[in-house]
Amino acid sequence: MPRRQPKQAKTAAAQLAYAAASTATAALVMLIAVQGARQARAMLMLHRHRRPKLAKIVAAQLANAVVSMDIVALVMLIAEQGARRVHAIPHHRPMVSIGSYPAFGRTGTVDDSKREIAAFFAHVTHETYYLCYIEEIGGTSHNYCDSSNTQYPCVPGKNYYGRGPIQISWNFNYGPAGKSIGFDGLGSPETVAKDPIISFKTAVWDWMENVHPLLVSGQGFGATIRSINGPLECDGKNPTTVNLRVGYYKYYCQMFGVDPGQNLTC
Repeated sequence: MPRRQPKQAKTAAAQLAYAAASTATAALVMLIAVQGARQARAMLMLHRHRRPKLAKIVAAQLANAVVSMDIVALVMLIAEQGARRVHAIPHHRPMVSIGSYPAFGRTGTVDDSKREIAAFFAHVTHETYYLCYIEEIGGTSHNYCDSSNTQYPCVPGKNYYGRGPIQISWNFNYGPAGKSIGFDGLGSPETVAKDPIISFKTAVWDWMENVHPLLVSGQGFGATIRSINGPLECDGKNPTTVNLRVGYYKYYCQMFGVDPGQNLTC
């Protein structure tokens, strides 16, 4: 990396110091996180031959909203962590997925928005280890077919294990996700791992359908854990994993400068 990069990153952060979280902000966070999941080590400075293209993408996002210094710090953290051993998630245009869900990260006060983004990335971090794994480890060894669900029946030969940033799983999730987003969730669930835009759209779709309402109603981070993996983790089933999720959430809230709130565990 060029010697001037830390200074440039610091300057960029200073220039972005006076704004609040927004949909475009969340999109930019995702963009940098995915870039960082490949081999980035600092904001906006990846490979020399990619800088003009990346700068253009970022400029387009900043035309609609700017990023607070706290969010820049979170971006840099995820990029730094992801740079260690990531290879899976494609880096092409994940920001497109956020525009389909304007309420994401924009409901309530600015602090509410920050908490939602922190919560989302806490679960993404835990589910994928800083975006290292786009598919569930050992997923093919599990049966994620609910044969009693006749509305979204399993397709023979297809497996509905966890894929994407939130690791969407089960036929009763792949089916409606595909219907809402516009892909064959039951017949081609592997699309979630192969198409970067669909991958992020499924994550945000799942979040908005099952998690976002819990946060905006004030139920706290613990309710998000219960929604995402409650049967395996909550009510004392796996306190270690619950504490890991809470730890990520509290740390990201700290970086945002926002109180994490109450009811953190399940």
